Amino acid sequence: MDKDKLLLSVIAILLPPVAVFLHRGMGGPLLLNILLCLLFYLPGILHALWVVNRR
Repeated sequence: MDKDKLLLSVIAILLPPVAVFLHRGMGGPLLLNILLCLLFYLPGILHALWVVNRR
């Protein structure tokens, strides 16, 4: 795991929408992550970690 993914993983745990925005930019994944964070924080964290570590 390189330093960028490690840093994004830490940000994904603390601020999931920020990590998704930094990794993918504006778009569907960001809106989905914001919705998941509003409904309940844990799904937002899991989605952000999945988006950051998917590739």
